[in-house]
Amino acid sequence: MHVQEWLDTVPAVAVYAVVGLVIGLESLGIPLPGEIILVSAALLSSQHGGIDPLVLGACASAGAVIGDSIGYAIGRKGGRPLLARLGRKFPKHFSEGHIATAERSFQKWGMWAVFFGRFVALLRIFAGPLAGVLRMPYWKFLVANVLGGIVWAGGTTAVIYYVGVVAESWLKRFSWLGLVLAVCIGIASMLVLKRKAAKAQPLTAGD
Repeated sequence: MHVQEWLDTVPAVAVYAVVGLVIGLESLGIPLPGEIILVSAALLSSQHGGIDPLVLGACASAGAVIGDSIGYAIGRKGGRPLLARLGRKFPKHFSEGHIATAERSFQKWGMWAVFFGRFVALLRIFAGPLAGVLRMPYWKFLVANVLGGIVWAGGTTAVIYYVGVVAESWLKRFSWLGLVLAVCIGIASMLVLKRKAAKAQPLTAGD
């Protein structure tokens, strides 16, 4: 089947729902590949006429904001014992070292740690719950949460969408080769994002 024909069979509503749900759960504090899902969906929207990148970006932003807000409420209620339980269940993501790094970021940058944390893999999972545990004033958290969610989700969607548009002619001409190219673009985009996150993390760690 032609790649474009196959993409046209993917329901747009399903894509919006999956993106919003995965990003929301990741923002809530569950270690899921929200960034990978968003990059893949944005690339898909550039080749799927039924998937609107504006709606996709809006769903991703909503998932990020709502997930972070729920994470904040859970963290505020659960306190540090919650972090200890998460550390036992998810030692790779919620180790004492990771929590300490995230906490130093909050102590140094305050609400900006929530905003910039959206762009850093480690802080993206911690931001909501940790802000609640540290009892950051909710209005400060909400402002940083909304702005960070919109800029991250909207910016990522826009960049990957236009990258996909550039490759559209190739995707239309070659079926299997186009699919391979799409996967390579998605992987390359992820590597670039992770490299930027790795460079940004020491700046927000407050060492």
